[in-house]
Amino acid sequence: MVVDTSKHSIVLNAKEISKILPHKYPFLLVDRVVYLNLEENQIIGQKNVTMNEPFFQGHFPGAPIMPGVLILEALAQTGGIWLHQKGYDQKIAVLLNMNNVKFRRPVVPGDVLMLHATAVHVTSRAGKMITKAFVNDQIVAEAEIAFALVSKEQI
Repeated sequence: MVVDTSKHSIVLNAKEISKILPHKYPFLLVDRVVYLNLEENQIIGQKNVTMNEPFFQGHFPGAPIMPGVLILEALAQTGGIWLHQKGYDQKIAVLLNMNNVKFRRPVVPGDVLMLHATAVHVTSRAGKMITKAFVNDQIVAEAEIAFALVSKEQI
């Protein structure tokens, strides 16, 4: 996704994101939103990967690598922020499936994950997003993420 961030740019910080997503530490995996375009259904989030992440204690000691499932979760959370900003703020996205998942290279402490999500289909009940994670403009992971939208009272 080529993005001109000089247009339609909205920045959300960690405090604002924590009010949007139901996740809390250590499962809140988006530190900020650096780009949001509701008309083009695009969002870019950022995750600063530090050595202090609790998962590095066991994955893998001496050679820390961010677990792939957590990269996918960070992508899904980024999509959830887009849904909230698009007006689905009374619903929560629950994962249905992930297709065409690919991991291209390891993510290690010191990396900055740029989390790109584009909504390709969203209704009042479900949707699908195309997501890609980058480090230094190199793709590290990608997936098509499908989700159901359920009311917050059902969770």
